[in-house]
Amino acid sequence: MQIARASNPDGTTAMWVRDRLDGLWCDEDFADWYPRDGRPGLSPAQLATVCVLQFLLGLSDRQAAEAVRCRIDFKYAMAMELDDSGFHHSVLADFRDRLTEGDRADHLLDLVLARLKESGLVRERTTQRTDSTHVLAAVRDLTRLELITEAVRAALEEVAGTSPHLLDELVDEDWARRYGRPVRLGKNPTKPKTRILATGNDAVRLLEHLYQHGSDRTSSPRVQAPRQIMVQNYHRDTAGRLRWRTAETEGGPGLPPSSQAIVPPYDTSARYARRGHIISWKGFSAHPTETCTPDGPNVITDVATTHDSKVLPGIHTRLHRRGLLPAEHLVDGGYTSLVHLEQAAREHQVTVTGPLPGNPIRQHRRGEGFGRDDFHIDYDRRQVTCPQGQVSQG
Repeated sequence: MQIARASNPDGTTAMWVRDRLDGLWCDEDFADWYPRDGRPGLSPAQLATVCVLQFLLGLSDRQAAEAVRCRIDFKYAMAMELDDSGFHHSVLADFRDRLTEGDRADHLLDLVLARLKESGLVRERTTQRTDSTHVLAAVRDLTRLELITEAVRAALEEVAGTSPHLLDELVDEDWARRYGRPVRLGKNPTKPKTRILATGNDAVRLLEHLYQHGSDRTSSPRVQAPRQIMVQNYHRDTAGRLRWRTAETEGGPGLPPSSQAIVPPYDTSARYARRGHIISWKGFSAHPTETCTPDGPNVITDVATTHDSKVLPGIHTRLHRRGLLPAEHLVDGGYTSLVHLEQAAREHQVTVTGPLPGNPIRQHRRGEGFGRDDFHIDYDRRQVTCPQGQVSQG
């Protein structure tokens, strides 16, 4: 402690964590992460603290491991001896893999927020804000034909690795040539109609074969992906023949909305999304919530990654469970709807402040007829007056 204070008289972020909170976690918080037998491992509380400091300071895994080995304030934050050589940087990746299992990340966030609340750094009924940012999926952009072809290939690879005998009666030389390597067809493949029909029939044969001979091995995500992708990209006509879906499919529904359409077969939760007319991506939307009081630090109180339209009610439910509901919640236009605003005030006594979504109806875009902004609302009398002077009765 004396050396850390002498070399950093004003303190650092890492030293502040230990001085104010006595550490973010203890090893007992991670008891169910590891088996009871085996070799002694590194302190999971220290690894979790390193991940937090790594994020705050923008360090890579190698830089974070080097900081643990060389920086006195890091050793001070984790109560390590000065001669401790630290750990190999690959340990951090393994720890993050454990962190993503189940609801472990939410559990750790609950613990650290409880300790921040005890220390007075975060409290209930203050002002918080929520915004969204795009997260790119680590996948290659695929055309629809590449998507279904790659989905069949991924399912075959999965089955070949776990139960190769199931493919003995199905895979032949032609299948090996079509699905033996990652597909790259581009936007203008040769004979697209032939490829579409052949790939669709292969997918149907594969699914029927697996359900007939390996019903207990068809629950993995990569085996389920072709079934969902087939439904979204093919349909059967009145004669029962397999047909390619288009935006205006005759005699049936067209393509699914982007919020439901699968874009990579390896991560079926990723979606195509757009923000305005400039930003578009394939991946996820992250929704961090943080405090924004002028007399305290900004502390993240909730993080959601979802495509659900009910993001705001879910945030309020989790904040209520943590005892950290705000008095005023600042959001942008993507979260505000009359239903959610009323629900937040009625169920949690939270005032949601943000702009209402724009008016997307055709009359408003073309300037024909009356739009929403042409009506006058008297909130005190709970009445709406139309441009022709008529007053609502309800």
